[in-house]
Amino acid sequence: MTEANNLKSLFLINPEITYLNTGSYGACPKPIFDDYQKWQRELEFEAVQFISVNGPKYLEQSRNALANFIHCNGDDVVYVPNPTYASNIIVKSLKLNPGDEVLTTDLEYGAIDKTWEYYCKKSNAKVIRQKIELPIVSKETFIEQFFRGLSNKTVAVFLSHITSTTALIFPVKEICEIAKEKGLLTCIDGAHAPGHLPIDLSQLKADIYTGACHKWMMTPKGSSFLYVKRELQPLFDPLVISWGYESANPSHSKFLDYHQLQGTRDISAFLTIPKAIEFMKEHNWHQVAAECRALIKKNAVKFCDLLGSSVLAPLTDNFIGQMISFPLKTSQPEKIYRQLFDTYKIEVPIMKHGERIFIRISVQGFNNQHDFDKLYAALEEIIKTTDLINT
Repeated sequence: MTEANNLKSLFLINPEITYLNTGSYGACPKPIFDDYQKWQRELEFEAVQFISVNGPKYLEQSRNALANFIHCNGDDVVYVPNPTYASNIIVKSLKLNPGDEVLTTDLEYGAIDKTWEYYCKKSNAKVIRQKIELPIVSKETFIEQFFRGLSNKTVAVFLSHITSTTALIFPVKEICEIAKEKGLLTCIDGAHAPGHLPIDLSQLKADIYTGACHKWMMTPKGSSFLYVKRELQPLFDPLVISWGYESANPSHSKFLDYHQLQGTRDISAFLTIPKAIEFMKEHNWHQVAAECRALIKKNAVKFCDLLGSSVLAPLTDNFIGQMISFPLKTSQPEKIYRQLFDTYKIEVPIMKHGERIFIRISVQGFNNQHDFDKLYAALEEIIKTTDLINT
């Protein structure tokens, strides 16, 4: 990538590590982290004014910047530490009845999958994990397979915008359109989407959308959001009841009061979102992202050949963004991860999903072909000198 080396100097990541794991916790550029510390210093300098007086105004400014970025109303989003937290808000408040079914896929993120399972069990409802055949052949095939799990007991659908383990983009717009026609609640886990894909919630029509800003938007850790369609907001209580309940100084939105007024907490990470959006504009992030996707497409077949695997979906922007996962034939994923990190100084996850193992490569603006070559050479050597990987 033309700018990759220059961009890497703007990030706080360890320069001795080949970092191919933006998908887990992100990576924060120095200008955004400086902005983060600016807010933290203001908080410590005069905590009462920051939290009690200026905090709501600061949060409104940040929400409006985010809302403009994802195309919704700023009053319809609240900040949360992570998408799992947001999903707990939603699932805990849903009034599921015995026998109700929630339709999802068998490729969802473990923590949120557990959230649905936990609360469905408490209600005697069911999570229907519809099997999706890999590799995915087309959008039409995916949609047909997904709705095979539909029944007259289905009340909601939930699925990832981009999956965690398999790194696949799902056709959530089409799924939401069909689900709405059937009168179903639609919940989308967009943990990997903001800053990774263009998001237009005014067109997506999801009832509920959660997203992380600390992954591909590059804000500090613990910065995520929950969007809820306006007419559904009264359904969802906060996980913690605090000053926003029957507030002495209510705002125009009970949704904001309930979820935003949570006592003493550091909101600094949330306030960096305008700076993150500015950073992306300054560095032409649309072009950066396009170059990242091109790198993945350039290297995918080569890695498949090395690992004796195949791509999980067509190598198009419909399914593959700035992450790609390859099936890995191994019974010792932890050992491979440790060897890649300890011996080769490469940070890349080896992930288990059910009985399958995947290696997932994330490509951010600071990555380049050299990073792919280094990982390829390391895997090639592991295959030749150990029995950790079967091809």
